[in-house]
Amino acid sequence: MKKRALISVSDKNGIVAFAQALHDMDIEIISTGGTKAALEAANLPTISIEEVTGFPEMMDGRVKTLHPLIHGGLLGRRDLSSHMEAMAQHNIRPIDLVVVNLYPFKETISKEGVAEAEAIENIDIGGPSMLRSAAKNFAAVTVVVDPTDYEVVLAELANGETTMDTRKKLAAKVFRHTAAYDALIAGYLTDLVAEEQPETLTKAYTLKQTLRYGENSHQRALFYQSALPVPYSIASAEQIHGKELSYNNIKDADAALRIAQEFSEPAAVVLKHMNPCGIGTADTIATAFAKAFEADPVSIFGGIVVLNRPVDVATAEQLATIFLEIVIAPSFAADALAVLTKKKNLRLLTVTFAETAKEPEIVSVLGGLLVQDQDDRIETADDWQVVTKRAPSAAEAEALAFAWKAVKHVKSNAIVLANQQQTVGIGAGQMNRVGSVKLAIEQAEASGMINGAVLASDAFFPMDDSVAYAAEHGIKAIIQPGGSIKDQASIDMADKYGVTMVFTGVRHFKH
Repeated sequence: MKKRALISVSDKNGIVAFAQALHDMDIEIISTGGTKAALEAANLPTISIEEVTGFPEMMDGRVKTLHPLIHGGLLGRRDLSSHMEAMAQHNIRPIDLVVVNLYPFKETISKEGVAEAEAIENIDIGGPSMLRSAAKNFAAVTVVVDPTDYEVVLAELANGETTMDTRKKLAAKVFRHTAAYDALIAGYLTDLVAEEQPETLTKAYTLKQTLRYGENSHQRALFYQSALPVPYSIASAEQIHGKELSYNNIKDADAALRIAQEFSEPAAVVLKHMNPCGIGTADTIATAFAKAFEADPVSIFGGIVVLNRPVDVATAEQLATIFLEIVIAPSFAADALAVLTKKKNLRLLTVTFAETAKEPEIVSVLGGLLVQDQDDRIETADDWQVVTKRAPSAAEAEALAFAWKAVKHVKSNAIVLANQQQTVGIGAGQMNRVGSVKLAIEQAEASGMINGAVLASDAFFPMDDSVAYAAEHGIKAIIQPGGSIKDQASIDMADKYGVTMVFTGVRHFKH
């Protein structure tokens, strides 16, 4: 009895050549719809599903392969006489090879303004069913879902049979594929009904890059991208020059992109170890970068820079004088690239600046995951409450707004000193808040940039010591969430020194 293959694919790349090779091996081909038409156009004989099942395709193609004569041929165990007897009794021919890929659900829901009805019609039912049946019976059936596997399957079939090891690997790939496919459908429908607390979390990611190592050289690491790519993300960035990205590069670049998203005016963000070391804004991107550099010309060494405007040659010439790991921007002018590509290891990436996707943030813990909304809350001066006797001046209010945008991206306990267009001192990740205040002020004083600076704190002051220390070093305006049982002590301390203090009512911890 001849071997049989069932072929039904949406992605027809390479399928004619693959089917021709099967035909040359005297393997019968069962096929459906557009695949059958493509094979017959290449003069390859095929058997229709209707010929196998004796049942017509119906309901616009929704029902065609869901039939015992198909699934019996896939699931029947060749090593069990009872299965073989049942197949013989019901005229079920074994199917030895299944080549199926699925309706383009991902591509459909990725289209702008796709109608719900179109999305639903692109949920494949028969395809996953055939794949799962064949994969379950990998002991006897070879199943192919990925065109990149055609070559290895043909090479082994040329020797008579595929190996058990190959069939197991292909079966595992099938179940990963159908799981990811179902995860996309689950995600689409979950969003459609606005379910905010699904009882199970299903997410699909595709391997983007195998990294040399992880956070440290002894740790294995991989980089996966959301199955539905997010335009404004390090995962969707295009690398146009330099060494491949490392694990730490990716984490830092992601953190820097999140900060850059805060600013609509020309802005430059310099980041090291998940914390900004300088943020600058100006009328031009070259001046914005100069301000970010000036904020901390020491820590920038080996840092990551994100610019939210195209890089011109004036900016490139500044960048080229510093050792940097990565520069990310919407684009690079040709003369800017000529300057920067002289540094062969400098990674240059372009990214589409767009609204940040409302993806949940997912963090692994031992035995589970934590899921939360992104901290994309934006407060303006209209949300502020001035709690001191003195209100901020117009210049102070502008600086407070800038500092408040920055502090939410600094590791807690976080303190940012800033003027209207740049950070001048950052205290990050200390175990007590006054420690972060002291670090930020020390940095600002060392650079001679503390005069006129304001202070932002990501969370409330538990004591009045931070306010007193800041006031004693010339700080005249403070912005913080408020909410401590000792708020009044901090307010009284601010009034004592003639400092203005604003409460936002919103905390921005970043652990």
